[in-house]
Amino acid sequence: MWDWLSEIFETGGPFFVVNTIFLAVVLALIVERAIYFLGRGHINAKAFLEQIKRLLAANNIERAKKLCDATSAPVARVAKAGLNRIHRGEAAVAQAMEETMVDVTPEVKTRISALWSMANIVTLTGLLGTITGLINTFAAVTDANPADRQRNLSLGISEAMYNTAYGLSIALLCMVAHLLLSTAMKRVVSDLESFSLRLENLLGDGSVNRSADNERREQ
Repeated sequence: MWDWLSEIFETGGPFFVVNTIFLAVVLALIVERAIYFLGRGHINAKAFLEQIKRLLAANNIERAKKLCDATSAPVARVAKAGLNRIHRGEAAVAQAMEETMVDVTPEVKTRISALWSMANIVTLTGLLGTITGLINTFAAVTDANPADRQRNLSLGISEAMYNTAYGLSIALLCMVAHLLLSTAMKRVVSDLESFSLRLENLLGDGSVNRSADNERREQ
């Protein structure tokens, strides 16, 4: 196995190694974003909103804040911003939530667009490796003696084909990952916008504000 990989890297030339470095970067991006969407960025927004509703109905605003502190998901941070301003009225709540939305949305979208750029980069790098291989092939035909010509010709063509296949394979991986992660990102942003609107309407309800004022007086 290792001998086979070593032979491929040796035959593929310098651009094959460069694309391998790019592959490591691509895999790191994919893993980091996948962990985010399956972990910290993943939360059932509807269920979370229902929990907050029940706590607000029970006049337990502090408990609702602690519920938000239990996770660093974007919806929780937006909810916490609104709950912190609930004593200041509907306008302050809306402003706080909108400002937090502006802060958390780039976090959801970050680095996903880089995958599309990487797809173009690895394709071009693979093309450079292909051109290098073809140059070596022509050099083998013109400069080498008859005994070595066939071997050099084979190595040049192999270098060209390895780089083409490798570059296209990595580009395909980037495009598929970009599609899947973009879908996940759009779903999170959509849930976040819907959650923000629903919670803003809930916190703007006069009964909730009265409950908040009563809780503040009791404290």
